Amino acid sequence: MNASAPCGIAVDVNDKVAGEMVTAAALPTYFIPHGGGPWPFIALPADQRSEHEKLAAFLRGLIADVGRVPSAILVISGHWEERRPTVLQRATNGMLYDYTGFPPDTYELQYPAPGSPQLAARVVELLGRGMPSETETQRGLDHGAFVPLMLIAPEANIPVVQLSLVADLDPEIHLAMGRALAALRREDVLILGSGMSYHNMREFFAPTGNGEARGSQRFDSWLTQAVTSDPYARAELLTQWQNGYDARLAQPREEHLLPLMVAAGAAENDPGRRVFSGKLFNAHVSGYRFG
Repeated sequence: MNASAPCGIAVDVNDKVAGEMVTAAALPTYFIPHGGGPWPFIALPADQRSEHEKLAAFLRGLIADVGRVPSAILVISGHWEERRPTVLQRATNGMLYDYTGFPPDTYELQYPAPGSPQLAARVVELLGRGMPSETETQRGLDHGAFVPLMLIAPEANIPVVQLSLVADLDPEIHLAMGRALAALRREDVLILGSGMSYHNMREFFAPTGNGEARGSQRFDSWLTQAVTSDPYARAELLTQWQNGYDARLAQPREEHLLPLMVAAGAAENDPGRRVFSGKLFNAHVSGYRFG
């Protein structure tokens, strides 16, 4: 038997319990490193190729790690901030090349994944139960969204909706956003936080004597311990992330960390684990799965 989820996305219905539809098992949520600019599509220096290829291999295998192809993807990128949570509500996605100084052909990249006005409306509905939100119809997918998705789902046949961060960068608000959206996991929507667990542009290219960006190893270890803690402790630690080891060295401005908060909030009580660990631009970076 087949039915439509509230966002208009088809899901398999296995049974009914107490008069309610029961869908397939909830999808996991992820926080992924999206790298720098259009990195998979440029010639990288020899000393950076192996680590970037490791990240590329991880992203190419993400759908297999999920266990099934989702009906849609909701992506939260560190490259979009608005006064209120804002949802990209377009039937056809456009492109936003929000990087500079790269080869001309990287400004011609295309990722023609469809949008989903139905999913966008569902996101607005869920967020609206606890916080006001808005919609946007003109913006394109930024590189925090389209670059990893070109590796994750290169056929561009999974509908994609993007959700903004909130410009006050409050971690509690972003955890709450995730909690509000948790129902989407049971509606066959993959929630994908896209950022960087280390994002200090100055330190990326000024490694210490041991060849590592300052603070990256200590913060990476602290963050992984926080993510893998029990869900209550995890929320408390992530809310107070600035108290982590070398936190402000790793994240001078935390917009690239906050997609993690949305993914963690949407995980509810599911455990978190590290599914990617590597070095990019001399810094330790990690990716996490919840559920």
